[in-house]
Amino acid sequence: MQYLPNILFAIILAVGIGFFVMNVRKLSRNIKLGKDVDRTDNKSERLKNMLMIAIGQSKMVKRPLSGLLHIVVYIGFIIINIEVLEIIIDGLLGTHRLFQGIIGDGFYAFLIGTFEILAALVFVAVIIFWLRRNVANIKRFLNRELKGWPKNDANYIIYFEIVLMSLFIVMNATDVPFQQAGIGNPISQFVAPMFDSFTPETIHTIERTAWWLHIGGILIFLNYLYYSKHLHILLAFPNTYFANLKPKGQFNNLESVTNEVKLMMDPDADPYALPAEGEEEAVPEKFGASDVADLSWVQLLNAYTCTECGRCTSACPANLTGKKLSPRKIMMDTRDRLEEVGRNIDANKGTFVDDGKQLLNDYILEEELWACTSCNACVEECPVNIDPLSIIMDMRRYLVMEKSAAPQELNMMMTNIENNGAPWAYNQQDRLNWANEE
Repeated sequence: MQYLPNILFAIILAVGIGFFVMNVRKLSRNIKLGKDVDRTDNKSERLKNMLMIAIGQSKMVKRPLSGLLHIVVYIGFIIINIEVLEIIIDGLLGTHRLFQGIIGDGFYAFLIGTFEILAALVFVAVIIFWLRRNVANIKRFLNRELKGWPKNDANYIIYFEIVLMSLFIVMNATDVPFQQAGIGNPISQFVAPMFDSFTPETIHTIERTAWWLHIGGILIFLNYLYYSKHLHILLAFPNTYFANLKPKGQFNNLESVTNEVKLMMDPDADPYALPAEGEEEAVPEKFGASDVADLSWVQLLNAYTCTECGRCTSACPANLTGKKLSPRKIMMDTRDRLEEVGRNIDANKGTFVDDGKQLLNDYILEEELWACTSCNACVEECPVNIDPLSIIMDMRRYLVMEKSAAPQELNMMMTNIENNGAPWAYNQQDRLNWANEE
């Protein structure tokens, strides 16, 4: 029975990490459903982007209040979780505060004291986050796409962090030898007197309960990430590394279109030629995107990385003028459809079975796509370099080149360009008539 807690802890740890690994594999599989795109160039610039944006939070501080609060939570999350390593080792070996004996009282006091201060700051920061989301009525938190689960999800994350930070402080406050040593307890020393009226056995039970709930909560939170917008704490790093380095406004050429143009320009090419004997006729590649499998893996990674902060939507001129377009909704819809496709694959033993749905129209409306001015404000604002515009443009390409479903005004413009060499409905010979007018 002496080793029963250690065995129980090892089982809980194995289940928690195992479930997390399973979800990571599922996540990786879903992202790989996208088309291949090469993002292995300019490694030094990509690494710099990751260091500056994902780790350095350089784009977060463009909005000082929320940026500063986010940095507090971010630093607290990273540093305080060093303490989780000690908890795991203690849980497996049956020791108590093992690191204190290894690194000495002085440095250990500095570490735990830093953790406690950060825990208090994180506690205050997430309370402010809750007030901003639920009381302050900030417009970007009131959009239609944040109703229901997205709003609840954001609050659940806040509650998780409040509980985890509280358990950490209670765990330290009820650790009698730790408090008696008077080292590393700048916050918990003020909480400890709340338990003075309890018996030593009860205090020990509270400390052990807080310890188990703390590590259990961390494992639950770890596995909740896959179902939450908080997945960005893991994916922000690869997302910023693989982000598009080309100048904003420079669109890529579709290889399928390029091949068609080359075929048209080649005088020796026979567009009606049959495939060589023994070869199957290649299926023409779709122009643009109508579903998630038509997007690139980077765009799908973008969708999973979205923090739902709404900075993109708050900067979108179309949204600000009352149009239906919300760049945040574009990313959320893409992720929701990708998750639906993933569940379809799981239910059909690794094969996708056509469900009669697609990203276009079932999730994202044509009205939303055509409201976009392609100004790149959403791309510029995103704190983790997500590119909603690339998805919008690929879906527009599909509408124009596959469905001929562009708005009438755009169709007229393209017809004029084809017939007159200009967007206006004037004959080329009449184009300079204005110069002769008096």
